[in-house]
Amino acid sequence: MYNGRTDPVEHVSHFNQRMTIHSRNKALMCKVFSSNLGLVAMRWFDGLGADSIDSFKELTRTFRSHFIMYDMVPRCLDSLLYMTMREGETLKTYSNRYWEMFNEIDRDFDDMATRPFKVNLSAEHGLRKSLTGKPANSVRQLMD
Repeated sequence: MYNGRTDPVEHVSHFNQRMTIHSRNKALMCKVFSSNLGLVAMRWFDGLGADSIDSFKELTRTFRSHFIMYDMVPRCLDSLLYMTMREGETLKTYSNRYWEMFNEIDRDFDDMATRPFKVNLSAEHGLRKSLTGKPANSVRQLMD
């Protein structure tokens, strides 16, 4: 359900994925689209004028432009460089935050993203010492 406060592009992408089997039937796609809208988005949908939308493509474009303020802006690599392990934070929590941030980065910086993780671990952490001796070459390898 789209609540009006999340990324509209992501919502349309998920909707398209769920409707893959019906993707050629654009009229059905338009009719079913409203069934995935919460209260705020449904008010917007109900406010569309009769015959104001001519295609599913136009419906999704109008939807995205109306809810553009919630469009997710990709993060840059600097986001990882400034992330540090907090005092008292567990390795699991730090790893989860790091992995989430890495997945929000716009481009593939896999080769450069492992170093800040290691450097920003607390100095006495055993994993930091282990990664110094046997460095990870990718974020996937690091998380494994």
